[in-house]
Amino acid sequence: MSLSDPIGDMIARVKNAQARNHKKVDLPSSNFKTKIADILKNEGFIKDFKISNENNKSILSMELKYHSGNPVISAFERVSKPGRRIFSSANGLPKINNGLGIAIISTPKGVMTDIDARKQRVGGEIICKVF
Repeated sequence: MSLSDPIGDMIARVKNAQARNHKKVDLPSSNFKTKIADILKNEGFIKDFKISNENNKSILSMELKYHSGNPVISAFERVSKPGRRIFSSANGLPKINNGLGIAIISTPKGVMTDIDARKQRVGGEIICKVF
């Protein structure tokens, strides 16, 4: 089965798993999703992630993080969609929740947070925002 928006599917699965207080969520893996999961782990939004192979399909398993019974990720929203791509220069990158959240940006130098993109002075496609 092919998805028209695999990143949107990833976001929906994480939101649904957190709504039901699941400890982990499994989803089809790709290099791009792995980079997003790595950013989420480094920024402290998830505990950990791992990639496993089952029936010749790689599965990305993300361990979700909770604080006092509430999910650490309070909002996880897709910004740039397949039907409408949103690009921004380094100066025009949005501050998410006055700096308390992050935007995940796909740049020519790789996938990174908005903070790293501002430091490296590189713009790109705003994939999603997390806070």
